[in-house]
Amino acid sequence: MTQSEIQKDFFHMNPMQQQAVFTTEGPLLILAGAGSGKTTVLVNRIAYILKCGLCKPWNILAITFTNKAAGELKERICNAVPEGGADIWAATFHSTCARILRRYGDRIGYTSHFTVYGTDDQKKLIKDILKQLHIDEKILPAKVILSEISKAKDKMQKPSEMLKEAEYDSRKASIAKAYEIYQTRLKTADAMDFDDMLCNTVLLFEKYPEILEYYQNQFKYIMVDEYQDTNKIQYKFVSMLAEKYGNICVVGDDDQSIYKFRGATIENILSFENTFKGAKIIRLEQNYRSTKNILNAANGVIANNKMRKGKTLWTENSKGDKIEVHTSSSEREEAAFIAQTILNGVEKGRKFSDFAVLYRMNAQSNAVEQAMSRSGIPHRVIGGHRFYDREEIRDMVAYLQVINNPHDDVRLSRIINVPKRSIGAATVQYAADIASGIGESIYTVIKNAESYPQLSRAASKLKSFVQLIDGLIDAEQSGDYSLSELYNLVIEHTNYKDYLTNEKENSEVRIENIEELSSNIIKFEEDYGEEADLSSFLEEISLQTDIDNYDADADSCVMMTLHSAKGLEFPVVFIAGMEDGIFPSMSSVLNPDELYEERRLAYVGITRAKEKLYLTKTNSRMLFGYTTHNKASRFINEIPDELIDFTGGGSLYNNFTSQSDSSGLFSSDRISIGEANKSPYSKKLFGGFTKPAVQSGTVYNVGDVVLHKVFGKGMVMKAEKMGSDTMLEIAFDKAGTKTLMANFSKMQKI
Repeated sequence: MTQSEIQKDFFHMNPMQQQAVFTTEGPLLILAGAGSGKTTVLVNRIAYILKCGLCKPWNILAITFTNKAAGELKERICNAVPEGGADIWAATFHSTCARILRRYGDRIGYTSHFTVYGTDDQKKLIKDILKQLHIDEKILPAKVILSEISKAKDKMQKPSEMLKEAEYDSRKASIAKAYEIYQTRLKTADAMDFDDMLCNTVLLFEKYPEILEYYQNQFKYIMVDEYQDTNKIQYKFVSMLAEKYGNICVVGDDDQSIYKFRGATIENILSFENTFKGAKIIRLEQNYRSTKNILNAANGVIANNKMRKGKTLWTENSKGDKIEVHTSSSEREEAAFIAQTILNGVEKGRKFSDFAVLYRMNAQSNAVEQAMSRSGIPHRVIGGHRFYDREEIRDMVAYLQVINNPHDDVRLSRIINVPKRSIGAATVQYAADIASGIGESIYTVIKNAESYPQLSRAASKLKSFVQLIDGLIDAEQSGDYSLSELYNLVIEHTNYKDYLTNEKENSEVRIENIEELSSNIIKFEEDYGEEADLSSFLEEISLQTDIDNYDADADSCVMMTLHSAKGLEFPVVFIAGMEDGIFPSMSSVLNPDELYEERRLAYVGITRAKEKLYLTKTNSRMLFGYTTHNKASRFINEIPDELIDFTGGGSLYNNFTSQSDSSGLFSSDRISIGEANKSPYSKKLFGGFTKPAVQSGTVYNVGDVVLHKVFGKGMVMKAEKMGSDTMLEIAFDKAGTKTLMANFSKMQKI
């Protein structure tokens, strides 16, 4: 088939999308507005390149920012190109670099089993270094040091260069010393942090041009998604790879650049055509996601930013509802409004998963979570306690990490006395000091514990631990055990379940969690087949983010920060806390560049909504123990008036938060609907929001049959008095068991 004949397969796309798909040679910037089908363009562009026979599947590198996005991209490519689609490199920056370093890392002093340190591992290591340097963490927090180290690595700055730059700045000099020890300790542990993975790959390319040339020859076509979120080292990595063929296609939206705090630099996308000579720019402005009103609101806000390439989203979708700006008296009332609106929507036929509540900072979620729980709304907080952050899971993973790499001092220190083996903290510290002094790992030292006087008393216990680990290492290397069987050996030989049963609260739940990890390992083996080795599994979980676990099919309302919501979409979106000082933050109001980024964040939030958008604000808000009275967010004022319906008045409940009982739940002392209707604000007050009826006179007993507007018919299984309210556990015929507060339940006895 000729190229023109092949192009007929893509006529279902709009003209600009087709242009992006058919432009295969040379540098290309696809400015893809929110909801404009950029993933569809990426997938079809790859399919077109392969159908035209321009290269083999393994000659294509497609880089994304999350494992979830990479997995979806790979799946869609395989559906579009069944033959060979699986051979395309579709992965995150870190996964791509890890794959290269597993193969060639020995050239720069790492084994193929190197460990990847996450944030918690980094903090622990830095805290140990601060003790070593006799620096008070209150004066120089670990978080600050890690931030400075990350910035230095983005610039490829070595510790010695940072120290030289510090001159007479003692604070910066201390950070430079900590940086130097940190890198030494990482190298000794055969470990890297996330920044190292990129830095070391670039270093490998610079030191060994033949390796760079190998990958330049392999990747004839390179595509980078979310290019506006790249930092300097990521830019350098892809530009080095693209140097030979020059076929680099980047997809992004300068109006959605919101990760400056992570080192992302908007300049990469703003200066693309200057960096890659002869570059072509194609704008995707047709939105397939949102209504006209939502898009016009987003355009109205972002138009106030400078430093942008400029584009205007448009859609053939319906005009849709106006944006509802709702004012409450407090954060508790704001939360109640959100919960009740969700219940009203579900009553009319929506699913709980149609709703998302977004906020600027995690601290805002507390009141909304309480309102959701009281109302029996199933919900999930993205950015909450991740499965792999649980204590028992971290212990199990630490064992696997040490089996994979016994020189990982951080993980070894975690489990050397878990379960208890009478190896005290002092003994571990002695071993760490010796290891640091001779430039070896703790494991190397404790294998020869009898050689060191400080460790002689604990030598037999240390020897038993070493024998345990050596035995598990032998089992892993023998090839006689699958990954899931190896995991079972760890549980069995450490007696970890007995330890949980005898020494930990909620032991049944914890045991269920370590059994769930077994399920994850089995699923990993099913997905990866012969490639499912220990290193690969540990790498996958170390690179996971919380958003990777987001299940779009679960029927529950989602709560998350605006930053976490990027790339997602929902029929109904609430953006809570639309007040100056909250969003935008107070610090950004005084800094134009930061305010531009906050406005881009507002643009991202608005464009998550497909059908209905609520912006909520309060007259007063308690946050971090202080009550503030903020003006409406300037971003609301930037939305054209004709697109907005204003509701609420800030006086729906009387003393809504002042009379909460000892349980922290709301008091039932609120004004009645009749009293509220006397207010001149009553029409706005109840626009789209029906106040939950207070049923203080209704007494519920175990065995009562009730009818709930949303959940249907059910039976009261448990009724527990809590302050002026009653907590009910109700088994509903269709919705399952729910826990509700009586005063908010909107039920009747039948």
